[in-house]
Amino acid sequence: MKILITGSKGQLGTELTSCFIRGYTEIGTPEILKKENVVHSIDVDELDITDYNAVKALLERERYDVVINCAAYTNVDGCEENRDAAFKVNAIGPRNLAMACELIGAKLVHVSTDYVFAGNGTVPYTECDSGNPKSAYGSTKYMGEQYVREFCTKWFIVRTAWLYGYNGKNFVKTIMNAAKKFGKVKVVDDQRGNPTNAADLAHHIIKLLDTEQYGIYHGTGTGECSWYDFAAEIIRLAGIDAVVTPCTTEEYAKDYPKTANRPKYSSLDNMMFRCTVGDEFRNWQDAIKCYIDNLSE
Repeated sequence: MKILITGSKGQLGTELTSCFIRGYTEIGTPEILKKENVVHSIDVDELDITDYNAVKALLERERYDVVINCAAYTNVDGCEENRDAAFKVNAIGPRNLAMACELIGAKLVHVSTDYVFAGNGTVPYTECDSGNPKSAYGSTKYMGEQYVREFCTKWFIVRTAWLYGYNGKNFVKTIMNAAKKFGKVKVVDDQRGNPTNAADLAHHIIKLLDTEQYGIYHGTGTGECSWYDFAAEIIRLAGIDAVVTPCTTEEYAKDYPKTANRPKYSSLDNMMFRCTVGDEFRNWQDAIKCYIDNLSE
């Protein structure tokens, strides 16, 4: 199989590339990794997905079987101030990939987010629930989903949440660094969701590639917690001598008034994975322990 991974320098793109190089994931060995695959991993310096002509030319030349789109404008606060830039990357980019995939008959895996939901519920969102984003980031990502569904026949949309990986910046590294530097961190305790290890998400995306189980998927760590709970567990596992203090979203916004609107409750239910290729996502506590253990090594 010939595979293109966009956004290859990000957390998920790096993890996916590593899985194909190693021939296994942190969880196991999906069947496709036992086969011969040609994988091209590229980032914006090699392909600007907002340039349709460039996307079309590459896909028509290389004739990929699958495109995995990990490219995104993920700075949630930055999206509020740079809406055009966010729209180009999060919506126009997926549209371009979808149209080009359709031209060559390729499958498209597009990675999306829990922020497509309003976040005012009390039970985990399933793939049957309608999106209703409340931020520029969520709105542009949701538009990207619509374009993928409209312009491509063979598509998988995989929504994830609270993602952390070994490469690049993420909440886990930010909390650890701040705790070491200041000896204390303040984290909101009234926003709940599912911490997700990029290794788990990569494993499940790879399982989809040689199937025709098209549709929307939710792919997150098992179990839910608040950002405060997550931060406290990170500090405990890392063995850092620091105090984690809870605060409300409103209190946090007073200190950081340019903070974008975030979902209060955005837990996702991995129903589609459960009902098709299987849900093997680890419990979020087990996954973060493995991550921190590997970081320390």
